[in-house]
Amino acid sequence: MSAVPSGEPAAPFSGALLERIETGRTGAEAALPDGFPGSWDGKADLWVFAYGSLIWRPGFPWQERRLASIHGYHRSLCLWSRHHRGSDQAPGLVFGLNRGGCCRGVVFRIGAADVPAAFAGLWEREMIGGAYTPRWLVCHSEQGPVAGLAFLLNRACADYAGDVAEERRLDVIRTAVGRSGACLDYVLETERALRDHGISDCRLGALVRRLVSAF
Repeated sequence: MSAVPSGEPAAPFSGALLERIETGRTGAEAALPDGFPGSWDGKADLWVFAYGSLIWRPGFPWQERRLASIHGYHRSLCLWSRHHRGSDQAPGLVFGLNRGGCCRGVVFRIGAADVPAAFAGLWEREMIGGAYTPRWLVCHSEQGPVAGLAFLLNRACADYAGDVAEERRLDVIRTAVGRSGACLDYVLETERALRDHGISDCRLGALVRRLVSAF
């Protein structure tokens, strides 16, 4: 869906809560109760931070899209995929937000009326096997900070890949296929989407150059 400009977006939370999130005094990573956004009044728009396939295939209607950065986490191919981009016999690798550094991505504003259906779809897509932990983080954009939902890597999950040797990583990406398609296509589409948005990811760019050099 194309973005629909509508002036200044409604803040998902009060200014006081956003300030507490920014300063880390409280609420920066409060888990969502019962799989649904806490502190939501049912009327405000909400933001979701995208760092991988959500950038190029969000799967929900959105009203606004901004480039944004989060701090304390980085984009990493660190999660085995036995569903979307691989199988039990030959798992693929997908991106997660791993601890440390920072991450440049895209934050989407979801209109209040679309929030229930959008979040139901996100839970079905992202919460398979407990690989991700949803958290509210401050997303810094040129237009100002917003409190956005991010799906962080759960390093305690069984499919956390940790450090994978480079040659094995390349082989997995080139060969794994899941119900959502080839792992290679997933990685290439993500890197292309980042470039299309003017986002530089040097490590991913170097990986993609090695991947395509084999063809």
